[in-house]
Amino acid sequence: MNTAFESLVETDVDLQPHNTLNISAKARYFASVESEHQLKGILRHPKTEGLKIMVLGGGSNVLFAEDFDGLVLHIEIKGREVVKETDDYVWLKIGAGENWHQTVRYCVGQGWGGIENLSLIPGTVGAAPIQNIGAYGVELQEVFEYLEAVDIEGRETRRYEKEHCEFGYRDSIFKGELKGIVIVTNVVLKLSKNPVLNTSYGAIQAELEKRNLDQPTIRDISDIVIDIRNSKLPNPDLLGNAGSFFKNPIVKNEIYNRIKEEYPEAPGYKMGEYKTKVPAGWLIEEAGWKGKVVGNTGTYKQQALVIVNHGGATGGEILNLADQIKKSVKEQFGIALVPEVNIVTSDGTI
Repeated sequence: MNTAFESLVETDVDLQPHNTLNISAKARYFASVESEHQLKGILRHPKTEGLKIMVLGGGSNVLFAEDFDGLVLHIEIKGREVVKETDDYVWLKIGAGENWHQTVRYCVGQGWGGIENLSLIPGTVGAAPIQNIGAYGVELQEVFEYLEAVDIEGRETRRYEKEHCEFGYRDSIFKGELKGIVIVTNVVLKLSKNPVLNTSYGAIQAELEKRNLDQPTIRDISDIVIDIRNSKLPNPDLLGNAGSFFKNPIVKNEIYNRIKEEYPEAPGYKMGEYKTKVPAGWLIEEAGWKGKVVGNTGTYKQQALVIVNHGGATGGEILNLADQIKKSVKEQFGIALVPEVNIVTSDGTI
């Protein structure tokens, strides 16, 4: 009789179709999971015991540095459902395997605001709270209500309210204390029927003026963000990449002021009273990496923050280039860049 493991799990699967950097790497075991029931069945199976487990969504924020000697669970749990509604808000429950951008556009089409600034961010809904995705002045935590997740032993479904998630800049408890402990299955967002638009980001303001939009809609904002992102970032279907490879570093004001003395044009964004966020793309460009080609990899010609696969690059090549970039930025500015992507080795995620 077939069990969840035997019927769903494949062996020695090439992960190249499942990551936007287009890196070829093998998974010892691989399963596409379409329901919580399937997920629990696999996790409870005796053959899963002792295996290293990696959860994979859209593969847009991952670098496979090596083959993975464990079980990759490709989460494809779908569905969107309004679980609560008032005159002003809707609470939308979304399967973790739903495409993030398609979900944004669905919400925009319904007139529900709050995530329009997060248009065209690659990946799945399940990955969004883990990373606390953000762009153009908005972070996911602003609309997040709660998520549902299955513990790694497949025993129970747990609910995590916003206050439990320890959201930070591109961070959450799911990247820290609960990493490898739970697997996200559904996410609930609180969206506004009377949205207040966030147009504070300079590039959005410039586009609104260019298009003579005095009273923009959430669709206008979404369309503008899509156009901005398309102008700066390569399409992963055409050029392998994982978007922004490094986080924008947040440094003490004295460090930023020292940089500003030597580079008067250095951009910076205040993060409270004592710290400043410095764009990693500017640091990398100033260090001479923008558009540079190194073997089969390099940085994107229009955005130094994006490491690309020109074709045939290995995970090791990408990782080596990232290390070179980190070293040169550290030497020039005294700032340590931290990868935003998850780096996966044979033993798991670094």
